[in-house]
Amino acid sequence: MPLPNVLFDRVGVESVALRGVSRETVGHAVAAPADVVFSPKRSVQPDLFVAPLAAGRRPRHFSDVGRLLLAIEVLSPGTARADRVKKRTLFRTQGVDEYWVIDMDARTVERSTPVDERVEVLAEMIGWSPRGASAPLAIDLPSYFQQVLDA
Repeated sequence: MPLPNVLFDRVGVESVALRGVSRETVGHAVAAPADVVFSPKRSVQPDLFVAPLAAGRRPRHFSDVGRLLLAIEVLSPGTARADRVKKRTLFRTQGVDEYWVIDMDARTVERSTPVDERVEVLAEMIGWSPRGASAPLAIDLPSYFQQVLDA
C-alpha cells in the first residue's frame, strides 16, 4: 500500500514536533492511516511513524524500507491495552528503534526500545537521536501538553 502524503496539521502537535526530522536525511514522518506490514500476519497502523529514507528519498511503500525508526501512539481508553502491551511487544520484536505512547491524561510519554524491556516514563523532556541526524530532537513535554490540551 502506498504511503500517503503527510498533512501535519491533521494529527496535531506531535507530528509538528517531528516535522524537522523529515527535512533531514534520516527519515520521513507519516500520519495514520498508513499500514505498516511486517509480515502477512503482522501489520499495524500507528498514529504516527518515521520510516527511514529509501535510497535517499521518501519511501513510496513500507516494503521499500521494511523497518521504522520511530512509532507513536496517542493513548485512548479503547486502545490503551493494545498500545501498551500488544503494539509495544510487536514494535520491540520488529526492532523499531523507539516506540512512544503519549498519555494525554497523565501528561507523560512512555518510551520503549528493543534493547531494554523497561518502559521509561517521561514528564519533563523527551529526546530522540535517530542515526544520521545532525542534532537530536528535543520536546519540552509540559509545553507540548499545554499547547495541545490547554488551547
